[in-house]
Amino acid sequence: MSTLPQQKIDEVRSIFQAFLKNRNKRQTPERFAVLEEIYQTEDHVDADELYVRLKQDGTEVSRATVYNTLELLLECDLVVRHQFGKNQAKYERAYSYWQHDHLICMDCNELFEFCDPRLQSIQEMVADIYEFEIKHHSLNMYGHCIRENCPNRSEGSDREEADSADKTTAKKAATSETEA
Repeated sequence: MSTLPQQKIDEVRSIFQAFLKNRNKRQTPERFAVLEEIYQTEDHVDADELYVRLKQDGTEVSRATVYNTLELLLECDLVVRHQFGKNQAKYERAYSYWQHDHLICMDCNELFEFCDPRLQSIQEMVADIYEFEIKHHSLNMYGHCIRENCPNRSEGSDREEADSADKTTAKKAATSETEA
């Protein structure tokens, strides 16, 4: 859990309050509980994880309310949704947070966030060339982490050994062809 300054929580609540009022939607404690739970966590959560966390905290909320509130938060740009591969959509807070991109390990599903200012420069250049106002972008890179503590590292090591064996076989074949 992350502890955000109360001022940030108050700002986000005010934005959501105004959004709900402008749309003639009810301002319920459950909707604000969903908002606050998302803003109190630094990780990416799916709707079901969010529902379970709220229930564990003693909040009386239905799954439907969680899903519907997430849609409202998306509409008012307080939350962003990511679809990482075939997994369930994940959500993260969006208000006044730096643009970042993601690396996703296809073995252990570990998610790494990174920020590279060169991507911002490319985005601005492309926007200028195409006379386009970019609101946001999403870059997700998928691969296999090579960390020692990857829970599925043994599968990755087997794959690396197989790749190495294939290269050795190919070299032997190439050598025997040139000798013949």
